[in-house]
Amino acid sequence: MSSVKLGWEDKLWSMADKLRGNIEASEYKHVILGLVFLKYVSDAFEERYNQLVEEGNGFEEERDAYTEVGVFFVPPKARWDFIKKNAKKEENGQIIDDAMVAIERENAGLKGVLPKDYGRPALDKFKLGELVDMLSFKMGDEESRVKDILGRVYEFFLGKFGKIEGTFYTPPSIVKLLVEMLQPYKGRVYDPCCGSGGMFVQSQKFVEEHSGRRDDIHIYGQEYTATTWKMCKMNLAIRGIDGNIGERDADTFHNDVHKRLKADYIMANPPFNMKDWGANRLQEDVRWKYGMPPANNANYAWIQHMISKLSPNGVAGFVLANGSMSTNTSNEGEIRKNLIEDDLVDCIVTLPGQLFYTTQIPVCLWFIAKNKRDRRFRDRSGEILFIDARKLGYMEDRTHKILDDEKDIKKIADTYHSWRNAEEGEYEDVKGFCKSATLDEVREHEYILTPGRYVGIEEVEDDGEPFDEKMTKLTEELAELFAKSRHLEDEIKKNLGGIGYEF
Repeated sequence: MSSVKLGWEDKLWSMADKLRGNIEASEYKHVILGLVFLKYVSDAFEERYNQLVEEGNGFEEERDAYTEVGVFFVPPKARWDFIKKNAKKEENGQIIDDAMVAIERENAGLKGVLPKDYGRPALDKFKLGELVDMLSFKMGDEESRVKDILGRVYEFFLGKFGKIEGTFYTPPSIVKLLVEMLQPYKGRVYDPCCGSGGMFVQSQKFVEEHSGRRDDIHIYGQEYTATTWKMCKMNLAIRGIDGNIGERDADTFHNDVHKRLKADYIMANPPFNMKDWGANRLQEDVRWKYGMPPANNANYAWIQHMISKLSPNGVAGFVLANGSMSTNTSNEGEIRKNLIEDDLVDCIVTLPGQLFYTTQIPVCLWFIAKNKRDRRFRDRSGEILFIDARKLGYMEDRTHKILDDEKDIKKIADTYHSWRNAEEGEYEDVKGFCKSATLDEVREHEYILTPGRYVGIEEVEDDGEPFDEKMTKLTEELAELFAKSRHLEDEIKKNLGGIGYEF
């Protein structure tokens, strides 16, 4: 079949969840995502293979005929039809392991990256075979790539595993918002804590959707966790994204793999309020131009690291916990003051709660501009745009909120661009939503960057009811509620008195 039917998420998750047994979610995540990878590259190979057969030149088993069009060469025993044909055999796990080894052998950039433990005894081989059958819909042919079936499958599973493991997974709507606001058309894009590569994928999508060329942007990243680094390599590989995320996992603070990089765009979602980041070993680090970050919170270390990576006209957008906007603990207030006085803070956006799968911590977006006088834009030196977006978004389910592409993301991004770009139309403050504040106003608020302090309270539309009448009605309703409260209090005291409690 050429597309995924309605309800595929529940079916796939139900089947995947059966694998768990005595295997931790952190382990069987790689079982699922490894199979998704295998299916995708096999689909893309099969489509190219059929094209070559039709051409009739005998090149269908020539590796170069695939790599020249950005398709992985998949050896015969790693192709999905072979995997599926053997899915019900007891040795199916070993067959999949052999397929992963064969793909790594043919594609040097993936050496040591793909999971190769499907043959282990703890993995139920009958359920593994069922999962292979479940995944037998198209993911990597041209039609599926247009619909981004792979992206939907990948994001779905990453989100699900994030809920179970408590891992740090950036919701797609936040990634889209960052990309829409920064608009990385051309240049170097950097993420110092790139996770599974979501920022890079959305950046490439943005370029393609605006008729740009994929090779107009160059990807740089770094990831601390080994398994997540491998996941990022797989995610970039199956989408044909040529990114430099280092030769292996590494600590951004203590082993910067892009020391000389100056990025045009930085997008990141650093771990919130990271406590043990090794500050004692970095006391004299040149990155702390605006002050030494506290040892028990890395937020301002991440901010200064990213600033140190910006090109002369570079811009950065990143997610932080709301506390970063107002904290005065352990030198953080002084660092924030220095950033503001150096006119680096471009925009602050507060987001609604419940956007993340694994944390209820309220978050905000920071935007840093190295040069607010950049001639490509309106001169906004000495100003900061504040956007209070806490009322936006809708509930996707009982616990999780999402930002709508056309409504919420567009509203925030359009507001930023109308403020930033002279050709986008005239910007106007909107009470309760956005405010362009001068540095003097920020100084008056003692360098606190919480948008609510600046945007004010949204004006309520006049409903035509006279004020006196409205106040009389509200007072009567309040008196009625107080009366009900006293009655309930008397009833509670009476019932407690009946069992020996006295007031």
